[in-house]
Amino acid sequence: MRRSSPFTALCANTRAAWAVAVVAAATCCLSAEPLASAAVTPAAAGTAQWTLDRLMSTLAHNKSGRASFTETKYLAIADKPIESTGELAFVAPDHLEKVTVSPKPERLVVDGDKLTVERNQRKYTVSLAHYPDLAAFIESIRATLAGNRYVLEQLYKVAIAGRGDDWTLTLTPLDSRMLKTVQTIKLDGTRDVLRTVVIEQADGDHSVMQLRSASRQ
Repeated sequence: MRRSSPFTALCANTRAAWAVAVVAAATCCLSAEPLASAAVTPAAAGTAQWTLDRLMSTLAHNKSGRASFTETKYLAIADKPIESTGELAFVAPDHLEKVTVSPKPERLVVDGDKLTVERNQRKYTVSLAHYPDLAAFIESIRATLAGNRYVLEQLYKVAIAGRGDDWTLTLTPLDSRMLKTVQTIKLDGTRDVLRTVVIEQADGDHSVMQLRSASRQ
């Protein structure tokens, strides 16, 4: 119980909760190399339209990946945007990790149904079963990674747009409680590589995460 109390306070902070959500969102497709199976000819690149089934199938090929990130948060309570940098990693089937290097070191890890936060030389671990909203975000992205359209559409209204090699996936929460916190999550990418994650919160705050592929280890 001693561990869950400070962690509850941490999750009560909207920005901390979104940091965890971004871990899941940003690691859905960190492949450093485009998939040959997803390739299109130059003639078709300008006309081929992305569909949800096509995107799910393409992302499902990624079993692991790593990327560096720059995340900028625009908060009403801050005089200027807050920028952080670090690295994201994913290992199938359910390991998600976000390591922030600057401005303050922090490590967020999701393994199965366990969420661990390491910050200020302290470590907290809880079950996602105690945080259904966060679990919904994480499971929705796992569904994306697995190419499970059925599960994804149980949690979000899903809209896909784009032609050629570029696509945009827009997720709008179906749960009214989640809508009180977030309006949309928008992901932009090329083939199986995610480039940008934008989270629009209900209070007007928003964050933009830009990703750069890193070599696989």
